[in-house]
Amino acid sequence: MIKQFIKKEPVLVCAWVAALISSFIVPPNLGYIEYIDFRTLSLLFCLMAVTCALKELNIFKMAGVKLLSKVKTSVQLELILIMLCFFSSMLITNDVSLITFVPFAIGTLKMANLEDRVTFVVVMQTIAANLGSIVTPIGNPQNIYIFTKYSVPISDFFMAMLPYGALSFLLIILFVVFRKNTPLNSLNTDNSTKITNKKMVVFYFALFLLSVLSVGRVISVKVVFIIIVLSLLIFNKKLFKDIDYSLLITFTGFFIFIGNIGKISSFQSFISSFISGNEILTAVLSSQIMSNVPSALLLSGFTDKWMELLIGVNIGGLGTLIASMASLISYKFAAEFMPNKKSYYLKIFTILNLVFLLFLSLLCVFLRAVLY
Repeated sequence: MIKQFIKKEPVLVCAWVAALISSFIVPPNLGYIEYIDFRTLSLLFCLMAVTCALKELNIFKMAGVKLLSKVKTSVQLELILIMLCFFSSMLITNDVSLITFVPFAIGTLKMANLEDRVTFVVVMQTIAANLGSIVTPIGNPQNIYIFTKYSVPISDFFMAMLPYGALSFLLIILFVVFRKNTPLNSLNTDNSTKITNKKMVVFYFALFLLSVLSVGRVISVKVVFIIIVLSLLIFNKKLFKDIDYSLLITFTGFFIFIGNIGKISSFQSFISSFISGNEILTAVLSSQIMSNVPSALLLSGFTDKWMELLIGVNIGGLGTLIASMASLISYKFAAEFMPNKKSYYLKIFTILNLVFLLFLSLLCVFLRAVLY
């Protein structure tokens, strides 16, 4: 059981092993509570809870079905399936977008007798989700954390990330529109799912809006947290089990580790001087081996340059399979559908990710040379 847990939650385990080791240097005390960013944890909880509710109501899949009803060619089909991930990830996070639309895409391609396109589409969905999510403060966990920790003005956030989102959008289109295009017969998409309670849809969208407003500091996150917890208790208790508590626990472990390391002045100074001036490169490289969310948490303890850190960990979500933990979600679905083509999937995944990483890195170099 222990081995299975470590295999399932490697980042969580690493976070708490690091926290435990650091506790031998800085013994546990009441000051540990101050390490924990309860605002970030509360925001993550609220957004995950409301997203789970909307997902259960099949809102996102129904939107996909509506879009696919007008599809005439294979390229149109691929583009819609991929762009569903790109745009939805801006609001429901990259991992929820992939959980929702990768199985949907595999089923749709199978129904259209286009199984040979599954690898490309799923890889591009993964890239699209990871890149679409960088555009908004609520698109992924690292954005929520950095936006909250550094009290980033919303206008500054969009100015920093929109160029990368725009280039990502154009690259995705270019990679899809030049593929072999074939006509399709009408897709008999599953229309059996209906909204049975429109009032609850409106209610949860209102809660989602409250969550977004709390991210922007318009409404107190404490108030929104209480409202959402009470709402789930009253209307749908079972949603509590669908929330990704492992992410919240992982964040807590890193908060303790970073807090303890910050108490060691000599180590703090050494790491800060090493990172200084190399924030983007350090974030990109560290993301390749420990994923971009842990990288954001760890490096934030050694730099006050939020923009460089934000750009680095978001670009760093491209590259290896573990650069963004959301990528593992789509890999799991693809591996289940085509167990004999895992190595082929990883090959295509790595090649395409490195291409996108190269283009976005070049954009980064260009923007920093022009603007700074």
